[in-house]
Amino acid sequence: MAGKLDGKIAVITGGASGIGLATVEAFVEEGARVVVGDLQNEAGEALVTRLGADTVAYRHCDVTDEDQLKALLHAAKTEFGGLDVLFNNAGIGGPSEPIEVLDMAAWSANMDLLVKAPFMGVKHAVPLMRERGGGVIVNTSSVAGMQAGYGPATYSTAKAAVLHFSRMAAAELAADKIRVNAVCPVIIATSMIGASLGVPRAQAAQMAEMLSQGAGGAQPAGRSGQGADIANAVVFLASDAGEFVNGTHIVVDGGLTVGPPHAWRQDLPNPLFDALGVTVEQADAMREAAKSAS
Repeated sequence: MAGKLDGKIAVITGGASGIGLATVEAFVEEGARVVVGDLQNEAGEALVTRLGADTVAYRHCDVTDEDQLKALLHAAKTEFGGLDVLFNNAGIGGPSEPIEVLDMAAWSANMDLLVKAPFMGVKHAVPLMRERGGGVIVNTSSVAGMQAGYGPATYSTAKAAVLHFSRMAAAELAADKIRVNAVCPVIIATSMIGASLGVPRAQAAQMAEMLSQGAGGAQPAGRSGQGADIANAVVFLASDAGEFVNGTHIVVDGGLTVGPPHAWRQDLPNPLFDALGVTVEQADAMREAAKSAS
């Protein structure tokens, strides 16, 4: 049976762990060949060994370095013959200090990674995709880029910029048959959270496992998001099934943004009832009375 990405050649940044790794695995399963860019050489080389050098190539790449990023994209052509899909995924949470004390060097470094790098990725992917008659670009944004309260100021601002850049790029590149979209995850059990706090990789992986076990109550879905959840959305966007989807974003958050927690957790008080001085028990009694009356 043919895979959804048969014959496609992709570049995935930050592909040695987390969402990127899950997406590499999903792409290969669906028939794509993938060039992985990352800073984790050992993990990247292990990925090539596990999935096969005829399917996956690894390149050490600091995506904030334009020369390295350009070389990564051109590796898709030298290794496999061209470039059809780019997943701009590499990133980290960044500084979490309040705005008034935030170090501007840290701000700039985070913006370079989360905004400048995707811009450069698109810049250097366009000529390669044009040679193939078109292509697909997917950028990792975040629910934090849509609403306040899901990340620190720097990260959230950067992810909002990624959303709008995706729209702008989609408009500009439509004539080249290059589609550009974004995915917006939140509370995904990966090592990125621990890495953002500066803890060692092994400890960050342990924190990801703890998040996977303990974050279910934070989302209506009842479980923490996994890298595969995002990977499935990226596969759709990159495949022919998503060919009419352009210049927009897919939110993959287990329903978190449907509303505040009291909207989907009956054990939490409604702020309206709080304002009226009505307890949860009284509210329940009122609902039962209303059911009886009807």
